[in-house]
Amino acid sequence: MPSMWKAVKFLMETNHSDIPKEEVLNQTLPILKPNFNYDVNRISMTWIGHSTSVINMDGVTILTDPIFSTRASMSQFVGPARYRKAAATVDELPQIDAVVISHNHYDHLDLGSVEALNARFGSDLYWLVPSGLKEWMKEVGVTQNVIELEWWQSTCIPNHPDIQFTLTPAQHWTRRGLTDERKVLWGSWTVIGPKHRFFFAGDTGYCPVFKQIGQMYGPFDLSAIPIGAYEPRWLMEPQHVDPEQAVQIHEDIRSKLSVGVHWGTFALAHEYYLEPPMKLKTSLNEHNLNETEFITISIGETKTI
Repeated sequence: MPSMWKAVKFLMETNHSDIPKEEVLNQTLPILKPNFNYDVNRISMTWIGHSTSVINMDGVTILTDPIFSTRASMSQFVGPARYRKAAATVDELPQIDAVVISHNHYDHLDLGSVEALNARFGSDLYWLVPSGLKEWMKEVGVTQNVIELEWWQSTCIPNHPDIQFTLTPAQHWTRRGLTDERKVLWGSWTVIGPKHRFFFAGDTGYCPVFKQIGQMYGPFDLSAIPIGAYEPRWLMEPQHVDPEQAVQIHEDIRSKLSVGVHWGTFALAHEYYLEPPMKLKTSLNEHNLNETEFITISIGETKTI
């Protein structure tokens, strides 16, 4: 977790994100209208923005780290504002069976989005969260179908007993207020069905645990791995991978296809806003990997394999 002096130093450094006006963004980062008509025999991912994606596999539809609000903050009046809107509203989503939460930072666990999802889906929706988050969910009105897991612990949801959800480790931290640092757990998610395997890295720095995840649960058919919010490295390296480290995770977990997330939505760090996909391609070439193995897609776009 960054100390106060590191936070001040970060704010004093030059920010190279250079977010342009919307008319330029519409060309460089277009937002597509999602098509949620999935092929039930295949595995699909629709990128809603940031780390929020809809995953459809083996008859189950999963939502990752939902944030549909304008700001990733404790208040919708201050804090980081999205420069690209979500590809869909909560009301426009397909029927969601399960939400997986990686950790409680505001850009991954958004109060307004939790409330909206709970209002729409109610008892039909299951929430899979790291240990310690169940009490927070209860406080904000989600009083049923919340399943807490420790690292390496697995569960299923009643309507899909053939789908195994496992909270796997990641290198990160948690906090929402001034006094709750590391009071709840964080992690990545491994989802294994009868035909397909999906991995969601959440938010993470690089660490050797990904090799272990790959050995235990790989190979994965599809993975969502963060590639943004990584500069400056002196601050971000312990908690956010850069594109080269994201490629290393891709290799460690033995992913057949990975999609870069956690970029193109909020200016949370100092790299140029279009740098993550460019560095990703460079890193793939340096690892002698085909550029089709680890890709980026447009907000609202669906990738099916």
